[in-house]
This record gives sequence, C-alpha cells and structure tokens, in this order.
Amino acid sequence: MEWQMYRYDEFDATYVQERTEQFKSQIARRLDGSLNEEEFRPLRLRNGVYLQLHAYMLRIAIPYGTLNSAQMRVLGDIAQKYDRGYGHFTTRQNIQFNWIKLEDVGAILDDLAKVQMHALQTSGNCIRNVTADHLAGVAKDEITDPRPIAELIRQWSTNHPEFLYLPRKFKIAVTGAASDRAAIRAHDIGLEIVKQGDVLGAKVIAGGGLGRTPIIGKIIREFVPIENLLGYLEAVLRVYNAEGRRDNKYKARIKILLNETGKDELIAQIEAEYAKSNHSSIDVPTEEIARINEYFKAPNLPKITNSQAELDAAINSSKEIATFVENNTFAHKNDDYLAVLVSLKPIGGIPGDATTQQLYALANIADEFSLGELRITHTQNVVLPNVSKDKIAALYARLKEHNLATANIGLISDIIACPGLDYCALATARAIPIAQAISEHFADSNLQKDIGALGIKISGCINACGHHHIGNIGILGLEKAGRENYQITIGGDAGENMAIGERLGPGIDAEEIPATIERIVNTYKKLRNDSETFIETYRRVGIGDFRLAYENREVVKCQ
Repeated sequence: MEWQMYRYDEFDATYVQERTEQFKSQIARRLDGSLNEEEFRPLRLRNGVYLQLHAYMLRIAIPYGTLNSAQMRVLGDIAQKYDRGYGHFTTRQNIQFNWIKLEDVGAILDDLAKVQMHALQTSGNCIRNVTADHLAGVAKDEITDPRPIAELIRQWSTNHPEFLYLPRKFKIAVTGAASDRAAIRAHDIGLEIVKQGDVLGAKVIAGGGLGRTPIIGKIIREFVPIENLLGYLEAVLRVYNAEGRRDNKYKARIKILLNETGKDELIAQIEAEYAKSNHSSIDVPTEEIARINEYFKAPNLPKITNSQAELDAAINSSKEIATFVENNTFAHKNDDYLAVLVSLKPIGGIPGDATTQQLYALANIADEFSLGELRITHTQNVVLPNVSKDKIAALYARLKEHNLATANIGLISDIIACPGLDYCALATARAIPIAQAISEHFADSNLQKDIGALGIKISGCINACGHHHIGNIGILGLEKAGRENYQITIGGDAGENMAIGERLGPGIDAEEIPATIERIVNTYKKLRNDSETFIETYRRVGIGDFRLAYENREVVKCQ
C-alpha cells in the first residue's frame, strides 16, 4: 500500500540508525554507572526519554500528526511489550509511553526505526516536532496541504547544528487553511499558508506561547514565498539564538524576546539577518519542493455510487449513528467521503489514552476504511481521513466494538488534559481525575448536545501542556498550602480568533469543580441567544455574570 506520507530515503534511515546506536551506548554507560544521572540527563532528553514520578517516559514523534497503519501497530506492540498496555497521545501530536524501563529503550527505538519512526528532538532546547492541521489534505477550506511544508521544515530542523542548544525549546505549527485547527498563534512560530496571486507562501506569526506567560503570536511577515521560507526561518532562529535570554529559563522563549525587544525592532533584526543569508545555500529548489509534494499527493479515491443516499439511510436507521455523524465527521474535498474523528474521550476515560487493543484496532480499521492512513490531533483524538460515506455504518459498528465510538467531538466531554500529578514530575496537581469527573458529570448526550460546542482544557501545572489558557473553560491545577487548588478561566479560544482566558476568581478544591462548571454552563444557557456557542455568548456579554455564578458555590442541577 502506498500511503500519502513522506517515506525515508537512505540518508534518513542511516541517520536514525546511527543516532539509535549512539544512544544505546549512552544508555549502557548509564546502566553500568559510567554516567551519573546529571551527565545522562541531557543525553536522554535529546532522545525523548524523561524521568517521571514513577518510571521513565518515552515520547515518540509523529511528525505533523500523520502516521500509517503499520506504524500504529508498532505503537501497539510497544504498549504491549514494554509498557502497561496503553499509550498517551499528546497536544503536540506525539505519543508517550509512561512506564518504560531504561534497558528496553534501545529495543523500542529499533522497532520504531523499522517503520520509519523515532523519538529525536521530542525534548530538549531544540526545534521540536512540527505540528499541522489534522485535516490537512482533505479539508475543503484549505488553500493547500500544509504537510509538505511541515516535512520540509522537519528535514531542515533535524540535527540542525546551529539550533540544538537554543535558549529554550522551540515549537512550530503549520496550517493551510484560514480556519486554524493547529493553534498556530500559540507557537513560537506559526505558519499560515497563503497565496499572493499565483505564488504560494506563508504568513509568519511569531512569539506565541502558553506556560506561565501566555502570549498570542504576532505577525512578523505577511508573506514569504515557500522557496524562501527556510532562509527566513533560519534568520528568525539565528536572532533568537543570539539574543534570547539564557539567564532565566522562564524568560527564555522567543515570546519574551519579542515583548522585551519590541515587535518592530525584532523584525528589523530578523530582516537584517535574512538579508545577510546565503540564499543559494538555503533557498529550496522548485524540484525539491515538487519531490516532497509528490509524497503527499492526494489518493485516487474511487467514485462511490449513491454514497449520500447510503449515508442518509444509515442516519435514518439509527439515532446513535446520526449523532456520531453530526459530531464526529468533517466535510471532505471529495463529496463521496468524510473525514472521521475518533474520540479518545469516552465518558469517565483518560483523555488521549489508547489501550494496546485500541491501537491495534485503529490500525486495522484504518486499513479497512481509510486507505491505511491516520492522523493525530492536538486535541488528543484520532482522524480517519478518507472514509467513504457508504461505509459509515460499518465503521461505527467496528469502532463501537473497541469503545472508540463516543460521539462527543467538540462537546463538553471532549476534554484536553495533560498527565498531571499522576505521572509528571513537574506537575503541582492532578488533571486526569478532574477531566474524568467533569466528563461523568455531563455524561448525558442530550445535555451535551444542548450545551453545544464548548472546549475544556486542563493543565496540572503552570507549564500549560493542557492548553488551559486557550480553553473556552480552562482549569489550572496548583499546589496551595499543601492542597491541590484549581483556578478557572473562561473566554479562551484556540482558533483563528485566539484569546487568552480570564480568571474567574480565587482557586477552588477539586471536589468543587463539577458543580462550578455546571453553574458556568447554566449561566451561559440562560444568557445565550438562539444558537450562540459558549464563546460567542461570552464575547457578547463579558465575564460579569459568569463571575457571579462562580462565586455562588451552592450545588446546582443541570437545567
């Protein structure tokens, strides 16, 4: 099967194998005591290995969120052989395994290399995994598939000798549509693919980021032709590498440099650096762009007779299927097909977790229904990008067999949550149990439908891996006087109208959260006009009434 994704050439395969052998040697020296933990730490982080609260964690890159069924099966193998039977998909379109033994890491990396995967640059102060719109290549609203540009950046940034020891980690996201499904304004660099006349290029947004200082990225260049993009990115990285702060890791991101330097001055420095660059060595030849584009050529999807009639019949035959189609499918460029979003948020489940059996099932289902291709979303779900409409009923039945048919994409139970204090050594509070409690509290599907689109995002510490700042409702877990304490924000938005949420008031205990969210939701339902979403109502009426509801802590029932 020819998957629509980049495939390693000889150089890629050799490089990954050499890095794996090098890291195996470093692991052996750590295990025999030749390296102590302080010496080993920067080496393991360069290879995606973290030391968490209970065990080592391995973070595996899924570049721009695209993988094939063979790769998904290997992830299932890893969960079964080396972990405790599950993996965790992250907000960086990666997957983490939380119970890894250090002595097994070399074997895991060998298994990954066989299917063209690795864990390089999934940690450390370098350019991290490049993320992209999870509907790339199939969404009707895109100008072009952004994945070839993301792949171009991946090749350029991997082991780039100048940018392996940046002041801090550096994250890049790419979208090819005006509708932002990749949260590009919350990244160090966000790229929106645009056109000027017939010329394809990128609008460059820089200085976004969450964490302890949430900032929305700012446009630093309206247009860079694709062939010049790497040169411009290199200029940005050179200025950041030279001028970014190294005295305080909390002020080391490019967002701080942009704010302290000023946007106009930083742009001037970048343009001066770009003017000095050797364009002949960094500009991308048209032939190379065409070569990479060929890997992502749209599949030749067969024409399906009466596809819409088949879908309509399935919808009319089952309320469950009708709800699934309404919530979990997205319009495809080809009218005979749909992109199907598979929720990893069953009611009461752990957001982003998939068991060994589910990983294997997703691989098999992708082969049967989606040409063997899958996507990972930054919202911790999975996409089957090419499902014919006449197969939706059969697909739903298969997903349901594996507890993968929850019809809640974009609803209140489709919660983003980081691992929190259950796993993470940096966390100050739990996130997973909070997500489970909210999910169970709003389990009723009719209630969820009535509430409508509402994104809850939960972080277990100020680092904001759960993107709480840009949740319609955001929850931040902190430690206060020896207890877990949770701050609630509302009004955040992860899309093209990105906004940072506003805090409602003092923090509350974990046990108060479901009822508090209920009061916020009931306030929205009371204030909304017609079909207004939560965020639309908030923008119209402001925070005042929500703050009153937050401060009134009696338990209420959903209306």
